[in-house]
Amino acid sequence: MRTLITADHVLAFDGTSHTALRDGAVLVDDDRIAFVGSRDEAPRDAERTLELGECLLMPGLIDLDALTDIDHLILDSWSTPEHARRLQWSDDWFARRQHVFSTAQRRRIRQIALVQLALHGITSYMPIASEVHSAWAENADDFLAMADFSRTLGLRGFLGPSYRSGVNVVQDGRRAILFDETEGAAGLADAIRFHDTVRSWADPLLTPVFLPCRIETLTPELLSATADAARERGALVRLHALQGDFERDWILEQHGCTPLELIRRQGLLDDRLIIPHGVFLDVNPRVWGEDRGDLVTLVEAGVSIVHCPLTNARYGSELETFGRYKEAGLNISLGTDSFPPDLIRGIDTGVSVAKVQNRSLAAGDLAGYVEAATLGGARALHRPDLGRITEGTAADLTAFRLSDVRFGPIEDPLRNLVLAGSARDACLTMVAGKVVMRDGAIDGIDLDAVREDSQVLFDIMRAGYDERDHLGGGGLFPPVFPLAGEKRAADGDRS
Repeated sequence: MRTLITADHVLAFDGTSHTALRDGAVLVDDDRIAFVGSRDEAPRDAERTLELGECLLMPGLIDLDALTDIDHLILDSWSTPEHARRLQWSDDWFARRQHVFSTAQRRRIRQIALVQLALHGITSYMPIASEVHSAWAENADDFLAMADFSRTLGLRGFLGPSYRSGVNVVQDGRRAILFDETEGAAGLADAIRFHDTVRSWADPLLTPVFLPCRIETLTPELLSATADAARERGALVRLHALQGDFERDWILEQHGCTPLELIRRQGLLDDRLIIPHGVFLDVNPRVWGEDRGDLVTLVEAGVSIVHCPLTNARYGSELETFGRYKEAGLNISLGTDSFPPDLIRGIDTGVSVAKVQNRSLAAGDLAGYVEAATLGGARALHRPDLGRITEGTAADLTAFRLSDVRFGPIEDPLRNLVLAGSARDACLTMVAGKVVMRDGAIDGIDLDAVREDSQVLFDIMRAGYDERDHLGGGGLFPPVFPLAGEKRAADGDRS
């Protein structure tokens, strides 16, 4: 089918970079873009026309750390270090661990999460979920069900189940890692099964990748085996690393090297590696505060990082700095990593943080962040047909409505969107020429049921923390202000 899409603002691609097009038109021929130009010059033989009006039509957003879970950040991003340890596994739970959710509930969680991605203008995603409420990690059968739902929904997924050989626990009141290497080996075998099965489907919307857990929870042997499995299959690997003090200190103590050196030793350091979050490099003041070669090492290997500016800010940690990484030549993509999957709010946060870090308004590199959400993601995925609107590329498109009175007067559509809007303003999500979401609606999806089920599942997850708490649970999540009745009772106790 040939579909003509018109919009007041189009973020097109001129072969080198994005370029702004006013009163533009994009012709989609089946799953590819056949024309980009002015509305007046657009072909007249389209079978369908989508007139978006006062909107910004841009390349589909690429989220390489996309939450496919019930969000836990609302519970754990306010903690003192002592309180944070209560949210980890106890060593007692390690011995009697089990899934908090049933199989049906786990699969419903992932369905809900993919619906949220589509509602927020995400067209390509690489999933991330917390393992804290799993018996260990993820499994191939759950992810095969997720992959099937993903292609039915129409999103472009780069996915695979997580796996690990160790888990963060609290032991004698201190954070530690306990290992079960048989779990790690079984998890990788499951990931290989998933990869080979999905590859046999030959579905252009599904690309199997390897998604091991955090680096400190993986033995060197499991890292090496992952590198071998990915190399044999030409697959991408995403490895959460370079993201915290504990990770760095643990690996230095256990293996006598930095996390980056461990990655290199185990054969993972190449252009198929994607690293969220990439914060704890030598340039970070919490490491060395000076350039000792980490950035060059990543750039020369062709590694990409996934920057999650909104989530990083919520946990009090940011790149040092976006501009420095970019100037070094490191490919930067973006991720959301927590709820909501809102890359527009993420871009706004990243731009604002850059201004503060550099004490300069000019450091707010909006263009750089938009490129990271589109072109940077495409480079990380080795997909030059994504992240841009130009003839011959995949028809993955996102549009944001600018007509709401709360936007105020429009100066530059991207500036207005980032400063006054959010991804909730998405009015079109299109993948491979298929409309996935239009004006907040998704065919076949009951959004009221999504909301109701989300609350039920969240309440189950929240209750699970008491079971794992090394202090026995209770009082883990106090409200911002005490509830009125509870406050009166407390006041009465003091009188």
